[in-house]
Amino acid sequence: MLKYILRRLLHMIPVILVISILLFCLVKAMPGDPVQAYLGVNSKVPEEVRENLKERLGLNEPIHIQYLVWLKRMLSGDFGESIQYKRPVSEVAGNFLWNTFLLNIVVFILSFGIAIPVGIICAVKQYSKTDSFWTVFSLIGISMPSFFFGLLLIFALAVNIKIFPISGMITPGADYTGLAYFLDVAKHMALPAVVLTISSLASLVRYVRNSMLEVIKQDYIRTARSKGLAEKIVIYKHAFRNALIPIVTLIGMYIPFLFTGSVITEQVFVWPGIGRVLYESVIMRDYNIVMTLNMFFATLMLMGNLLQDIGYAIVDPRVKVE
Repeated sequence: MLKYILRRLLHMIPVILVISILLFCLVKAMPGDPVQAYLGVNSKVPEEVRENLKERLGLNEPIHIQYLVWLKRMLSGDFGESIQYKRPVSEVAGNFLWNTFLLNIVVFILSFGIAIPVGIICAVKQYSKTDSFWTVFSLIGISMPSFFFGLLLIFALAVNIKIFPISGMITPGADYTGLAYFLDVAKHMALPAVVLTISSLASLVRYVRNSMLEVIKQDYIRTARSKGLAEKIVIYKHAFRNALIPIVTLIGMYIPFLFTGSVITEQVFVWPGIGRVLYESVIMRDYNIVMTLNMFFATLMLMGNLLQDIGYAIVDPRVKVE
């Protein structure tokens, strides 16, 4: 297993290098003037000042030289300075990444904590009232856009009843006590967490249900029942374990999304997460943040694929990662 992990990690190096080259070329091809974004949209400065700033930012060099300089900085842990925040990228991204992770880890736990038992029940009680309810729920959840559902919640619970706030969350670095931070985050997290959880449940429940249905119809499940084993043992020990491989695939796919954020939901609820930062960075031509975050997300996706393969070997001994 250790040799396999090391080999996969070594294989990731050229993949990440190719991704970095493609991303760098795409980012540089974005329309707009980063110097004007740095100075401000309405700022008017002499051309000499613009040229000096362009030279300081390294934008006068050929694109391959710019890439090599950027790569050298990245390998040394220097991600550059943000144009819009006028601070190091690592400092900016660190604060907002934590907010995104905090929201998504709650959504992750709720989604899989609900979807797995509900999917099993729907598969065991196929065509029952419970199964029919979750089928309708899934169709509605998949069909309803998250921003529309979010706006409904804001109108009902934040505007009319005024139970939950919709903006103004304390961000890391502010002056607050531990309890004040927890309560503030909990109040602001409630609505976006509900929206993202319901959106995830809509597909996860159907996925777990269909995976369990395929296993339950297998001959070895009928054999286990014919031997007189209790139904709980048949379902949870034999059927569920064999249905775990597709679920492990889902978990591996969701792990990178713990950090990537949801741009639409974060915009609707004014959640200070990394999704909003990335969106605003693209608008402002903040190349350093765009490159750093996209490389981070690409690395997470590759690590997620590796964790999927390791998970396969853990839940199913028949799968060999050699």
